[in-house]
Amino acid sequence: MRPDEILKLQPEQSFTGLRIYISDGSSYDVRHPEMMLVTTRKVYIAFPPSRKDSAPGGAVHCDPVHITRIEPLNGKRPPNRRPRRT
Repeated sequence: MRPDEILKLQPEQSFTGLRIYISDGSSYDVRHPEMMLVTTRKVYIAFPPSRKDSAPGGAVHCDPVHITRIEPLNGKRPPNRRPRRT
């Protein structure tokens, strides 16, 4: 998935959370927009803190090419997208 496509799914307002699926079969929940950082070469996903007033409990990073899909955590499917032209 391209970084610009990922950023479009991370709106600042009305953020409901995202589940990110990786090509190795793992998935990660992002419940707050500040828990994910998207760069041109990496996507960093922070783990929730163990206590409410502490820093994140760690993070994972992956190459955006290994992100297979992203779904909202609110249970609604994202709208169907047009196929990518090659």
